[in-house]
Amino acid sequence: MPVLIDILWLVAGLVALYFGAEWLVGASAKLAVRLGISPLVVGLTVVAFGTSSPELFVSYQFNFEGLADMAVGNVIGSNICNIGLILGISALLYGLAVKAELLRRDMPILLLTTGVFVWMIWDRQLGRGEGIVLAVGVIAYTVYCIWESKREKNPEVLKEFEEEFGAKDQVESEPLWKLLGLILIGLVALYFGAEWLKKGGVNLAERLGVPSSVISLTLVAFATSVPELATSVVAAMKREGDIIIGNVVGSCIFNLLCVMGFTALAKPMVIAEISVVDLAVMGAFTVAMLPMMLTRQKIGRAEGAILLLGYGAYVVFLYFDRIAPATGA
Repeated sequence: MPVLIDILWLVAGLVALYFGAEWLVGASAKLAVRLGISPLVVGLTVVAFGTSSPELFVSYQFNFEGLADMAVGNVIGSNICNIGLILGISALLYGLAVKAELLRRDMPILLLTTGVFVWMIWDRQLGRGEGIVLAVGVIAYTVYCIWESKREKNPEVLKEFEEEFGAKDQVESEPLWKLLGLILIGLVALYFGAEWLKKGGVNLAERLGVPSSVISLTLVAFATSVPELATSVVAAMKREGDIIIGNVVGSCIFNLLCVMGFTALAKPMVIAEISVVDLAVMGAFTVAMLPMMLTRQKIGRAEGAILLLGYGAYVVFLYFDRIAPATGA
């Protein structure tokens, strides 16, 4: 029964995080447009930051409570989940087209960011200085994306914005009190969602006698990746593979730069349980995307199956390497 209660806390946290992110992103994006900011800039800033808000709130809560391993595990596990599970399932179902722009601009940045993050955390510490570097990195990346999109006059960001939130004149007619109320409700939902997820995750780890980092690398990481999963499912049904890949790559970049940057900036982290294997798996999944994308500029069903099997193999490894020895199973 106590385990069931812990699972219910996890589920409640997942639901609150999902709706909190939806309300925060939607209302913030519309408010920004009402204040005169172009939908293009809003799509590349407010929406991008907002979709990483579950990871940010959860990792900050963990770190604030002295659970640095769970804070870092959430981000590493989320990136592994994004690539292995979400991208894997989407590619297995439909096959995903890859845009040259993503290969030229975003993938090199993701590879560089992953390498820098692994180097920073290799000594099992992430200090405020490193947090500043990562936080500045996400600001620079965002500015670069805006500059690139304006230079190329890319209409796709505007199209995605209008599909998600409606036309500009429609957005501007939204009552101000409603938007501010939704932003507040979204922030409250994110706070309590992170709190409930932390409560369920920590209690479950203690109850089962497993390392807390394993819970954050798997269950918590999956929960915070639900917004990306929902977006990918909708995009997959519309056969918009480029949106799925773009969301996954963008989310991974923001997790490392934004979530880890601002979390470390608020409070330096010392890591004990996250192993070299976890970092290596995250790096391997990230690097593996490149040859898959370069092959016919498409991630096909075969590649999707490989990603999904790789994710499954990692979960099995965690069970035999950390859960079974800890529980005597």
